[in-house]
Amino acid sequence: MQILNNVSLKPFNTFGIDAKASFFVVPDHAQQIHDLFKNPKFNNLPKLILGGGSNILFQKDFEGLVLKINFQGLTHTFINSNQVIVTAGAGENWDGLVQFCVNNNWGGLENLSLIPGSVGAAPIQNIGAYGVELKDVFSHLDALDLQTFETRRFSHEDCNFAYRNSVFKNAMKNRFLITSVSFILNTKPLLNLSYPALLDEMNKSAVETSLRSVADAVIRIRRKKLPDPEYLGNAGSFFKNPVIDIAKFEQLKAEHPLIPSFFHHDGLIKIPAAWLIEQCGWKGKRFGDAGVHAHQPLVLVNYGRATGLEILELAWRIRDSVFNRFNILLEAEMNII
Repeated sequence: MQILNNVSLKPFNTFGIDAKASFFVVPDHAQQIHDLFKNPKFNNLPKLILGGGSNILFQKDFEGLVLKINFQGLTHTFINSNQVIVTAGAGENWDGLVQFCVNNNWGGLENLSLIPGSVGAAPIQNIGAYGVELKDVFSHLDALDLQTFETRRFSHEDCNFAYRNSVFKNAMKNRFLITSVSFILNTKPLLNLSYPALLDEMNKSAVETSLRSVADAVIRIRRKKLPDPEYLGNAGSFFKNPVIDIAKFEQLKAEHPLIPSFFHHDGLIKIPAAWLIEQCGWKGKRFGDAGVHAHQPLVLVNYGRATGLEILELAWRIRDSVFNRFNILLEAEMNII
């Protein structure tokens, strides 16, 4: 295991921010993590566990040890004729896992196609798209306790999943390193076409409805709406869609009759953050190399040489303008370092 000094993190974050790490290492098994944390040279340094780098914004250099997790492996076990448990190493590419399952006709993950990032980061955020969240197909995960270096298994209940949230963003933040994640999938898939944009795309394509056609439809939608980080630095949706109670929604509806909404749960209403941002005039705006995407105002972009601080300052200006107009405070999805 090679430990590198003064490494640019630009290739390891989809915003393409050229922050530096004092030390950088790519561990591929748990014993290496134990050795690094016990090493006197590193045990008192700040540490950052990095997956696919698709949900992070660096404001500055990281003066510590960055661990780029590379735990690999895909296995499966049939529970019965209708269900299979698929387990993936935390370092596996998320969309690679999804396409592996779709190709095997195991249903449940297809609506989450083309989401960037690694498998290990997915439960932390409880990623979701097009009517499905990770928690809907989650079985369990294994994680290394970074204090005791024992492995603990987390059940669905243990993870305390919520909208773009989990115990790993709250009570257990920075305590555990996820090593693998397991999903319960269906061998006789039940397709979820509840999301209007997905249903519209399926109807346009006029192909037979299947796991593959649903996955392909999701991929088409995402490619039309979201810029490819290979060509334009971004980390997908910068803000969460805000969730408000019905009373507040009715007040907003009276003031803004065209405001779109979706039922969330427990009597709460979800408002598309993209609509709020567009109404405030931010869509397509550019300030130097930091900007708002021309087709999806929820996506902030780096046109080449923007710093993390410039992107963050733009994000907070957007947040403030939305709050001033709608009295809704947007919350960032990003991990801001």
